[in-house]
Amino acid sequence: MAVINISVNGKKISKEVVDSTLLSDFLRDKLALTGTHVGCDTSQCGACVVHLDGNSIKSCTTLAVDCQDSEVTTIEGLAKKGVLHPVQESFKKHHGLQCGFCTPGMVMSAIDLLKKNKNPSDKEIRDWLEGNICRCTGYQGIVEAVKDAASKI
Repeated sequence: MAVINISVNGKKISKEVVDSTLLSDFLRDKLALTGTHVGCDTSQCGACVVHLDGNSIKSCTTLAVDCQDSEVTTIEGLAKKGVLHPVQESFKKHHGLQCGFCTPGMVMSAIDLLKKNKNPSDKEIRDWLEGNICRCTGYQGIVEAVKDAASKI
């Protein structure tokens, strides 16, 4: 067992966890932040993407104890005072989701992309999101959403 001190969505947290606890399990089971989805447990689908110190990571293969003294942002931490983040708003506007299972990971990955590349091409968006699997949309709405959000951020 270990005590981790971590900031999640701007809130400082200190919790005891088993050393082998995955960050995704910590967020979902210990903090009830169920927007972080787990679809594969092998880092292939991207549904579990969160931000760790501002960079997108797959939380299903990251140990919670390795996040000691870090800042984690989940999909629940994006909207401010009921106002969606521009990427969330663009996903809604451009129908970049259907069932919604992959959406939190897609949104978190897209935000990281736009932080690193303010005006990505369609190919750059598709390449960046390669590690995020969507079985519903065909990706065109997702690409359009990311391009639209780029013009607003």
